[in-house]
Amino acid sequence: MVKFSKQFDGQLVPEWKEAFVDYWQLKKDLKKIHLLNVPPQNSPNKARVFLSSLRNFTFAHQQRGHHGIIQVHKKLSSSVSRGDLYETELLEQLVNSDAAREFFSCLDFQLNKVNQFYQSKEKEFIDRGELLKKQIGILIELKSALKEQQDKGVAAQEDPSIGCSTCEEESTKDRTEQEDLLQDICTDEYLDRSEIPFEDSPRPEEMGRSTMRTMKRLDSKMRSLSSRSFSCQGKNLKINIPLTTPSRTLSAITDLIFEDLINPSSKKSGSDGRKALINRKRLYHAEKMIRRALVELYKGLGYLNTYRNLNMLAFVKILKKFDKVTGKEVLPIYLKVVESSYFNSSDKVMKLADEVEELFVKHFAGEDKRKALKYLRPQHRKDSHGKTFFIGLFTGSFMALLVGYVIMAHITGMYIRQGDSIYMETVYPVFSMFGLMFLHLFLYGCNIFAWRKARINYSFILELCHMKELKFRDVFLICTTSMTVVVGVMLVHLSLLTKGYSFTKVQFIPGLLLMVFFLGFICPVNIFYQSSRARLVQVLRNIVLSPFYKVLMLDFFMADQLCSQVPMLRNMEHIACYYITGSYKTQDYGYCMRTKHYRDLSYAVSFLPYYWRAMQCARRWFDEGHTSHLINLGKYVSAMLAAGAKVAYEKEQTIGLLCLVVIVSSCATVYQLYWDFVKDWGLLQTNSKNPWLRNELMLRRKSIYYLSMALNLVLRLAWLQTVLHYNFGSVDYRVTGLFLAALEVIRRGLWNFYRLENEHLNNAGKFRAVKTVPLPFHEVGEED
Repeated sequence: MVKFSKQFDGQLVPEWKEAFVDYWQLKKDLKKIHLLNVPPQNSPNKARVFLSSLRNFTFAHQQRGHHGIIQVHKKLSSSVSRGDLYETELLEQLVNSDAAREFFSCLDFQLNKVNQFYQSKEKEFIDRGELLKKQIGILIELKSALKEQQDKGVAAQEDPSIGCSTCEEESTKDRTEQEDLLQDICTDEYLDRSEIPFEDSPRPEEMGRSTMRTMKRLDSKMRSLSSRSFSCQGKNLKINIPLTTPSRTLSAITDLIFEDLINPSSKKSGSDGRKALINRKRLYHAEKMIRRALVELYKGLGYLNTYRNLNMLAFVKILKKFDKVTGKEVLPIYLKVVESSYFNSSDKVMKLADEVEELFVKHFAGEDKRKALKYLRPQHRKDSHGKTFFIGLFTGSFMALLVGYVIMAHITGMYIRQGDSIYMETVYPVFSMFGLMFLHLFLYGCNIFAWRKARINYSFILELCHMKELKFRDVFLICTTSMTVVVGVMLVHLSLLTKGYSFTKVQFIPGLLLMVFFLGFICPVNIFYQSSRARLVQVLRNIVLSPFYKVLMLDFFMADQLCSQVPMLRNMEHIACYYITGSYKTQDYGYCMRTKHYRDLSYAVSFLPYYWRAMQCARRWFDEGHTSHLINLGKYVSAMLAAGAKVAYEKEQTIGLLCLVVIVSSCATVYQLYWDFVKDWGLLQTNSKNPWLRNELMLRRKSIYYLSMALNLVLRLAWLQTVLHYNFGSVDYRVTGLFLAALEVIRRGLWNFYRLENEHLNNAGKFRAVKTVPLPFHEVGEED
């Protein structure tokens, strides 16, 4: 049977851990009472036995005529938000009164803390629920007005019989409401930055007049493009759709121009000039935002209900332990107080949860309660035993094939410096690229396992869908299966070469392997984790098009991973050039190296990930205005300079370039180490209770943090290989480069754990357990 302390730790909301009952501290206080009650192990004293019996008889006599040994007083707090306060008074002198007073003092503190937190969260969710009800009411009015307008065929003008000002004729019918509203909830966060136009684009022939006049006003209106005012049922409202994608921003600009072209007299009509275009696309995005907000509110209410039940169970368990240790009957007395306290007696959360269900069923699920609960209460995917079996099977197959490949490569002498240069120039980069890629993915699986063990809510931090996210077993299965295929194909290719086949006949095999993996990656069919592949494609698109997309946590987390995969990107560039230019037919592997454009491209590839990351920092500074993003941008600029200096030194190994590499790389390393330890990991805090660490640590052993910092320092100095040119005996320098690149990937895997640990602690410090979804409609004054 699982102990309650482990069950309690496994079921509590990680971000609210500090607000839960400190069950472990109460157990420590109870242990003090227990140790003081334990009699010595020597022979019993007759006088002590007689006094103990007399004391027990007296207590039993008093218990029959007294109501209990404690009394809990209820006090009114000076602040309304803090609620009632409870304080326990000992009515009877216990054997260890000091320890008992300390226990009940801690118990009262925990009860008051739970009540205050529950009351504050309840008020926050109730206020959010009332706001959402108003938003749904506005949405219903706008949809009915738009539908009435479409039925009457009114376009580009306000109809007096319609309560809301709408414009623009809808030439196409809306998709059915069932299709729009019953999409998978997990795709909402992806659709926020999808290519759905922000507004229907204007017709080209209508953009000829007054373009110059409009462009002069464009700069002043860019700041308010996402917010458009309109009038509805006598209220002045504003709809705010965030401009998070390039297409949405451009569509908003063209919409602004179109509004001036088709309605030039609006500025002369007083309040009519503030009326915006409210059409199907706008309502679609507003409806999606409200739906997401409802789902997050329902999730938060579920967390609060879990908070209530777990805390109630913790009070029952600890009081039972107290009765068992002391032999008293405190449970009925104190439990009656706990049951009547605010966090257990209030039913507002349950009522609000029922209201949210009704609203979702009525407005977003087509009156189908089963489908509504499918989105409100998503079920987690369960791991099967078959998945574990195949992981073991492919792991063994991969190890066997790898050993065979290494033995054959050693016999043929492919990896020595005097070996076959054609193989090392054309085939080995393919193996190196896949090796680095799936090593990184394997370490991500290890990160997931470690995050789960440490109770780090990585899904919430990275904004992953619980129903579709990859579990660590999924990641391990992908890695083992893929590397088994890769090593098997490489072994077959090497076997054909040893049997006397020429490179011309077998050189298509590595290219075919690349093609199969690429087609499998972009395959739109719902096989091989299609949702995860699609999500990865979207994230890569957002990274490449930085800074035009709003930066989310997953975007810059993935961009950081690419910064550790520069060798893989350079191998990918070399392989692409080799096969696209047709050099594999003539075996002219030096063609790409002789081409000036390729040499210039190698510079770009070396610092392109750092450029993407720097642009993300610039976009975050533009959105949030924090100067720390500019400082972080400087870190990636220094990394770009260091990468460019290394590439230049590889081309022309001169003393001047060597000095440049040492100076620039040293400055970049110090910059990166400071940011790793202080900003990303939150360590090296001088005023911390844990020397040179932070106050709150997820891991029990502090030595792991010190060891990780030392290891990160050593792995950050891997660039010294560029200066020292150290090789392992007669092994080819490319193998040494692969080893150093693998060390950088391992360092990144180590960085990932502490990065999300620090992010988790920041969320826990703010008690953020659900996402705060912005709402589209806002009521403004007449002067706005």
